[in-house]
Amino acid sequence: MLQPGLTLVLVGTAPSRISARARAYYANPENKFWRVLAEVGLTPRQLAPREYATLPQYGIGLTDVAKRHSGVDSALPTEAWAPDELRAKLRHHQPAIVAFTSKRGASETLGLPTGKLPYGPQLLPLEGTEVWVLPSTSPLGHNHFQLGPWQALADRVREVRGEREMGT
Repeated sequence: MLQPGLTLVLVGTAPSRISARARAYYANPENKFWRVLAEVGLTPRQLAPREYATLPQYGIGLTDVAKRHSGVDSALPTEAWAPDELRAKLRHHQPAIVAFTSKRGASETLGLPTGKLPYGPQLLPLEGTEVWVLPSTSPLGHNHFQLGPWQALADRVREVRGEREMGT
């Protein structure tokens, strides 16, 4: 679900079994993803998982680091991770910002341990794209969820959109 001209690409790890069955991103009703997007103003209202294909109209794309597998991160086999495919997508589509929706996906892509990845903007770009790491909205991460990094990302997205509109 990527295309050129996106401001933001949100990168998950792999679809949950519920999302895989529903053929929709973040379809588990216990996942906070769609609520959080609306709460921080990345979407004008809370979208339903089946509406994921409308995200490009808001300048947002979705993808995963492990596209051909489903399940919880800890159960994914080593061969599930495809960071080179993600890097190729970013080179091709050139979004302004890429944000990982979990430390595990960022770790597998950036080659850094999760403990070395703070939430928020990262120091180094990925394929020329600004990188962020966000707390997971998964029900498995409820105890560690923080809205602050998501709000900071939304503020940054608005800033980048303003810069693009002004031609800078």
